[in-house]
Amino acid sequence: MNVHRLPRTILVAGGAGFLGSHLCDALLARDMRVICLDSFHTGRAQNVAPLCNDPRFRLIEADVATDPLPEERVDWVFNLASPASPPHYQADPVRTMMTNVLGTKNLLAHATRYGARFVQASTSEVYGDPELHPQREDYWGHVNPVGTRACYDEGKRAAEALCYDHMRGHDLDVRVARIFNTYGPRMRPDDGRIVSNLLVQALEGREMTVYGDGSQTRSFCYVSDLVRGLIALMEVEATPDGPVNLGNPDEVTILELARRIQQQIPGRAKIVFRPLPSDDPKRRKPDISRARDLLGWAPEVPLARGLEETAAWFALPGNRMVPDAQIARPAE
Repeated sequence: MNVHRLPRTILVAGGAGFLGSHLCDALLARDMRVICLDSFHTGRAQNVAPLCNDPRFRLIEADVATDPLPEERVDWVFNLASPASPPHYQADPVRTMMTNVLGTKNLLAHATRYGARFVQASTSEVYGDPELHPQREDYWGHVNPVGTRACYDEGKRAAEALCYDHMRGHDLDVRVARIFNTYGPRMRPDDGRIVSNLLVQALEGREMTVYGDGSQTRSFCYVSDLVRGLIALMEVEATPDGPVNLGNPDEVTILELARRIQQQIPGRAKIVFRPLPSDDPKRRKPDISRARDLLGWAPEVPLARGLEETAAWFALPGNRMVPDAQIARPAE
């Protein structure tokens, strides 16, 4: 009798970040052993501190682009190692590019060595400022290769190419998730993402900053839904033929988001408008038909509930501890 054995040892690169730490939680809840690798460039030890007393969890401080990886057999590798918000990845663009290219190369070699299944956390940014709406996986994108966001956009596009070259050249089982805007507890208050910035500004009674006229759109996926999608992508037996979009197809304008938060957190916060950053996409919405068909996955948490839970987390003492001057400009 052939009994399928669930993988027991999982390497999560970038596991102390916002998304990575929630993924570590979910994997431990499935009774798996987790090796969390993080450089703490943008990840935070406090995100995984509650897990460090669990004997199934191991935290290693290392940079995937420059440091040796742990010599231990693993069954699954999740590569989430990269800054993911413009203020952070633009602060050191060369490091961002090298994390996405050299870091991915090193992790792919590690997975090849142990015959591990590999999930690459790519991004909707590979579509750039899209000319196709909503975005399907067969759309090649409209990206500025020399702009201020190129270190991330092109770094992720190069990482995808590396993944599929390893699949073709080394028979590695690779799956690529193109992740759209995700939000939830453990977002950094200084990460420059529009949800965290608006929530922090509203909770502190400061002006809520909207860039442009607010008509640009995004589709916001709650973190628990996104983590569920990543695990579903790893678990599916048949390797998907190409990348898979993971995100919430419910599209809202940035101005509508700001007004929802303004209503949810009543106070003195008012909305102000500032010039739109360069290369900022005008519309962003995933076509998740492939995820529905291949994974049986779709987001479940409505925006109202997700914002409520995220606001409650930011309202807790210590979770907004960033001086005003360090809070980055929102990146939508």
